[in-house]
Amino acid sequence: MDATLTEEMKDMLRTQLPILATVTDAETPNIGPKRTLRAYDESSLVFNENTAGRHLGNIRAGSRVAVAVVDREAPDGYRFLGRAEVHESGPVMDDAVAFARERGMGLPKAAVLIRIEEIFSLKPGATAGKRV
Repeated sequence: MDATLTEEMKDMLRTQLPILATVTDAETPNIGPKRTLRAYDESSLVFNENTAGRHLGNIRAGSRVAVAVVDREAPDGYRFLGRAEVHESGPVMDDAVAFARERGMGLPKAAVLIRIEEIFSLKPGATAGKRV
């Protein structure tokens, strides 16, 4: 089941630093910032994979992913859970290349598309941890 991004969520992804989590094996989480992570469409996220490191290996091995984005000033935030696909050519990669060129960044090694399955609130209070 796909979840739908709101304009508020898209804006937060544009203005705050998203953090990506994957799993290396049954016991070892991997977490790190993804400054290129952004909304791709109404139910997907995308990021430029520039290092081809641990996250990419985990995704290729089938790891589900989690993305957290938090506005500390608000305070507000979201956690997105889903499955990721690696694209090395085609429209998703073309989008990643255009994104990099527009910002004067190096060209990505791949583009990773995340199909969002669930969204949870990270806003403090009564909605904390609740499915959106």
